[in-house]
Amino acid sequence: MPDTTSPTNSKIVAAYREYTPKSAARAQQARQVFPSGLVHDSRKLDPYAFYVDHAKGSRKWDIDGHEYIDYYGGHGALILGHSHPKVMEAVHAQLDKGTHYGACHELEIRWGELVKQMVPCAERVRFTSSGTEANLMALRLARAFTGKPKLVRFKGHFHGWQDHVAFGVSNHFDGTPTPGVLDGIAENVLLAPPDDIEATRQIFESHDDIGAVILEPTGASFGQVPVTREFVTELRKIATEHGVLLIFDEVVTGFRVGPGGAQAHYGIMPDLCSMAKILAGGLPGGAVAGREDILELLDFEVAEAKGFEKIGHQGTYNANPMSAAAGIAALELIADGGICDTATARADLLRRRVNEALEAEDVPWACYGEHSGFYIFTNPGNLPITPTTFDPFAHDHATLKGSQKAATITKLRLGIILNGVDMSGKPGGLTSAVHSEADIEATAEAVRAAVRMLKDEGDLAA
Repeated sequence: MPDTTSPTNSKIVAAYREYTPKSAARAQQARQVFPSGLVHDSRKLDPYAFYVDHAKGSRKWDIDGHEYIDYYGGHGALILGHSHPKVMEAVHAQLDKGTHYGACHELEIRWGELVKQMVPCAERVRFTSSGTEANLMALRLARAFTGKPKLVRFKGHFHGWQDHVAFGVSNHFDGTPTPGVLDGIAENVLLAPPDDIEATRQIFESHDDIGAVILEPTGASFGQVPVTREFVTELRKIATEHGVLLIFDEVVTGFRVGPGGAQAHYGIMPDLCSMAKILAGGLPGGAVAGREDILELLDFEVAEAKGFEKIGHQGTYNANPMSAAAGIAALELIADGGICDTATARADLLRRRVNEALEAEDVPWACYGEHSGFYIFTNPGNLPITPTTFDPFAHDHATLKGSQKAATITKLRLGIILNGVDMSGKPGGLTSAVHSEADIEATAEAVRAAVRMLKDEGDLAA
């Protein structure tokens, strides 16, 4: 097993180890239980990830007693922040009634009704346990409805870990399958360029067996590689012309871009959409929603009446009452308005302040993003950019997502952590409605301090 306490020449790494000794011990223990000591790939951090004890609002505290401004946000699920009182009240009330009935319950109806009211395409809804499951069901529905086997996806767009979407995200851009994925599955997936609508159009015109096209409607990884409204609008037209179902992966964007998701914000109607994260208020839960004539493939009575074979769909935790209670509380708050706008305003401020800090430090990086997401571009190609005027649309997928230096990003993250902020390894994160302006100012200063640490280490020109 790798030794997380071995000597290092990096003062940043050494400082992190000294700062988090209890987490170091837990990481060693976890390696005896889990592959790499992890239960989620994106929690990978060298030399080890820190362990959280509790969280509230915009903050979380590790087992060594340190406080952090948090931009992981429950992997995007917590637009209301940690432990929102109304969500916690709903969950506690349900806990006293039972955690799992294995039966229909009233909360699932209210939860589904809220989705129908808020999401434009949601004529019918089916709950799942996760976003991966929701996307898996959306693809199955599309193939069954159209009778066509092929799926069009966009390079770099993430849709979970199931077989049809497990390549062409961070590698295997040639369409070859990743380990464990059958060749026959990969052969029925067509990877399109994420920034070339004419090349995408040619894919549709050269295949008559495409059943569905799926994308993240704000671009790969919630806009890390953004797409324009015009691109998605034209894709909607192309799909319609070719009789292909358009699926929006709204696992991240749903109830974050706006109460009705990206589809409501941009005024573009998909045939199906997948949701998770915010949907369940911070508890496990997902859903596929869309046109009634497509979702009726899950309907016992319609299948019998029309004489087709119903698609089977079970799921031990589908619409679990605990998740339903949390989801209802969260969606009711979001539907009332202001939550999404506040989170977006905080991200706008964060991007500005971080870019001002980078510019003041004479570092040609940039913080960018849309809505309530942000990313720090570390410019591995040393492009002549100015942080405060950076335009991500001027750069391709490989530049924005595929080539940043892992060692630099790791040290940047460790430096930011040492200065009281936690964000993802992209590097970037998500703001919530409870992040304060003081949180944002402190975050910009943490980035500035981490950059200075990198300069001191010789990883950046001083």
